[in-house]
Amino acid sequence: MRSPDGLVKRANGDGLDTNLDGTKFIWLPEDTYQGRTFFDEMKFFTEADPTSGMVKYVSRDRAFSQNYTYFEDDGTVVMRSDMVSTLPLGEYRESVRIETNKNYTGGLFILDLKRAPWGCAIWPAFWTTNANWPDDGEIDILEGVHDNEHNQVTWHTLPGCYYDSNQTFSGTPVVTPVNGTISCDSEANQNSGCGITEWSRASYGPYFESQGGGVLAMKWDENGIAVWSFFRAAIPRDVVDGAPNPSLWGPPSAVLGNTRCNITQFFRQHVIVFDITFCG
Repeated sequence: MRSPDGLVKRANGDGLDTNLDGTKFIWLPEDTYQGRTFFDEMKFFTEADPTSGMVKYVSRDRAFSQNYTYFEDDGTVVMRSDMVSTLPLGEYRESVRIETNKNYTGGLFILDLKRAPWGCAIWPAFWTTNANWPDDGEIDILEGVHDNEHNQVTWHTLPGCYYDSNQTFSGTPVVTPVNGTISCDSEANQNSGCGITEWSRASYGPYFESQGGGVLAMKWDENGIAVWSFFRAAIPRDVVDGAPNPSLWGPPSAVLGNTRCNITQFFRQHVIVFDITFCG
């Protein structure tokens, strides 16, 4: 199994992480997106926003010419929207949405993020999905809306996948579970999915930014899909050392287990997406 920050799952090895059946495995680098090559294997999405945002996504050439995308001297990748134009009523603001050329079915996805857009009407996201939506699922790893100060993790699927709220996780369900479950059905409740709000104000917004950002991690395998976030001072040593071991990280912020959702049935062949939209 593969990930963008590059990690391959190797089962039954001499590693430290453990499957539910007791087998051991480790995570190894597979793909890395960073520095001045970050956009090389990315597509710039220029169609109308599927989430109905008031945004005009631009091409690669337009993004670089307007400095919506650029690199800082230390290799930090910057992606932003038009922040200076005064627009007439009804005209959409230019912004960027990118997605990987490569598809992934499972993996350990790790993002080191210094800042995330925050404020009135702003809607940034780091997520995975498939063009065959919602049949192959959607995983929202980082999603900030308006002036919220907490990240929201959400799954969207076809009917039949449920979030089991009896699992161990540190976040708070967005809606009250019914009989211990939340439906992830994209056709229900105006496509709200099954969402979990992170407890920490350092997960998104001004506190996240003021202390230097942090790391978000999503582990996706046949056992479930779990998401962790760590503010800058709390990033695990194994992540810093390039040998991530989720079994050492404690409870995730949110976890969609295989107890009430067939992971391999509802999630397949995702691209990784970064975007900034407005008012969607």
